[in-house]
Amino acid sequence: MRALIGVTGSIAAFKAAEVVSYLVKSGVEVTVVMTESATHLVGPATFRGLTGRQVRCGLWEEDTSGPIHIDLATDHDVVAVVPATANIIGKIAGGICDDLLSTVVLSTARPVVIAPAMNETMLLNPAVQQNIATLESRGFKFIEPETGWLACGKEGKGRLAAVETVVAGILDAASEGKDLKGRKVIVTGGPTIEAIDRVRFISNRSSGKMAVALARTAARRGADTVLVTGPIAIPGPPGVTVIDVETGSEMKEAVEREWKDADCIIMAAAVCDFRPEKVEPGKIKRSGGLTLKLVPTDDILAHISADKGKRMVVGFALETESEIGGGKRKLKEKGLDLVMVNNPMRDGTGFGSDSNAGYLIQADGSVEEIPVMTKLDLSDRILDVVSARLSGTA
Repeated sequence: MRALIGVTGSIAAFKAAEVVSYLVKSGVEVTVVMTESATHLVGPATFRGLTGRQVRCGLWEEDTSGPIHIDLATDHDVVAVVPATANIIGKIAGGICDDLLSTVVLSTARPVVIAPAMNETMLLNPAVQQNIATLESRGFKFIEPETGWLACGKEGKGRLAAVETVVAGILDAASEGKDLKGRKVIVTGGPTIEAIDRVRFISNRSSGKMAVALARTAARRGADTVLVTGPIAIPGPPGVTVIDVETGSEMKEAVEREWKDADCIIMAAAVCDFRPEKVEPGKIKRSGGLTLKLVPTDDILAHISADKGKRMVVGFALETESEIGGGKRKLKEKGLDLVMVNNPMRDGTGFGSDSNAGYLIQADGSVEEIPVMTKLDLSDRILDVVSARLSGTA
């Protein structure tokens, strides 16, 4: 996904850096266009460092193959103005394009998101309100500013909406259609942990990044999304119900509860296969060797799949050898509709990576090779299959 973020000369311009950082961490390719006023508040180097891409500031830059405003207007899935001043709102409403950002916005056929930030008196000025109403009638999407302490030293309405709210609005607008609207999707993610004693436990290296990407994408595509996750360091995506668990049994209980009215579950969690048979109530003292007797944990995936009916069950399989064969075996043994097979030893992938690769295998035996791509892009590919199956078009 590609997003163009326009930054204007509001004091809230520094928050645009947080929005850009959030998007980049989510796997979005971001290009920033700044007005001249914005450069007096935040330097272009800040955004260049966050995105790894050149920041565009003028109409007459010469290092592009074609007209710069046309290239920028057509190369992105969504355009967002964060923060948006009364000036840029008025120019867009009036069809005035006297700088790069206003020219790009008026040249694009992509969804445009506007997040205003200004003094309350300016925001409520009839001219500004009329311009906002005009743009809304033309299909522009506005993110309502918040009430709070303003730069003018007074409290009122006009603060840029929370970063998470702005990001959710951008991702939402980038979606071409709410193809999962009315569906409930459960995603499991992260590791589970099984206690050995009061302070020690068994776990694994799962970061939860794939599950968070899946949950974010499902929510963006309109699904009522629940993320059941073991301990991870990543915050839950905007618009997603997050249920935090630790052990495999806790994850199973949460999944069973949510599965009753769900349409699909995507089991991306790395659930521990074994747990200690006995958990010591205190801390085991260090004295010689230690032998642990391990017993199998519940197979959540097989349990859920046995009661799926017409609902869809998607699994993940980690294979370091015979990837397709191992994936097909898991598909059959667990009764899955779809399995994503990944090998963490592949270049560009692995635990904690922002990318993934492998094979998507469906119940009909079809196999699709997935080249290295961001986990956000892979999420869209998986949910393309889910959407088609649920709608009966596949």
